[in-house]
This record gives sequence, C-alpha cells and structure tokens, in this order.
Amino acid sequence: MAVDEQDNPSESTSREAELQRQLDGLQSQVTDLHKAREATKNLELSSEVQRLKEKLDEHSKQLEQSAEKLTQLESENLDVPLDILQVKPGHQEKKLEIHEFMKQYPATPRRKHPKEPRHCSPY
Repeated sequence: MAVDEQDNPSESTSREAELQRQLDGLQSQVTDLHKAREATKNLELSSEVQRLKEKLDEHSKQLEQSAEKLTQLESENLDVPLDILQVKPGHQEKKLEIHEFMKQYPATPRRKHPKEPRHCSPY
C-alpha cells in the first residue's frame, strides 16, 4: 500500500528541503552567470577604452606634428622678401602693410604637448 505524502509529514518536509536546496543551487548558478556576464561586459569596455586611448595618443602626436609644421611654415612666411610677395603691381602700399602686419603679429607659439595648459584662450 502506497503512503501519501500528505499522510507522512516527515517525507513532505524532506521533499521540501530537497526542493529548497535545488532552488538555492539554481539561484546561485543564475547569480554566477550574471557576474560572469558583467565581467565580460567590463572586459569589453576596458578594451574599448584602451583602444580609444591609443587612438587619442596617435591623434595627439599627429596634432603636435602638424602644429610644429605650421609654426615652421609661418616662420618661413616671415622670411619672404617683399619683392617675392605676389601682389599686383601698383599695390606697393598694400604689400608694405601686409609685411608690417606679419612682423607685428608673428606666429603664436605652439604648445609642445597637447596636454599643456594654455596661457591664454584664443576665444
């Protein structure tokens, strides 16, 4: 004759305890999966941040090189003799004004490194 679980409280309690252990185990697995997923996301974000930092460094170097080249070109422009300036004949006064202006306002010094603070804002 089969004994009904409701008739035997100790079997019912034992079964509930086993089910509770299984439930706790499953909840623990779910928690571990969530942690693993977050760790994977964080790793992906970290590598994306690292890639962006490297790209920023590369662009900073390019910007620094461009600034140096600009400074060099501006200083070369100041060394151009008056008669080489391509201004139409009859505009000698304008040529002199341009040359004087270039002497009066020389090229602005460039920062050696993009992260150096600016001494005055160009805006």
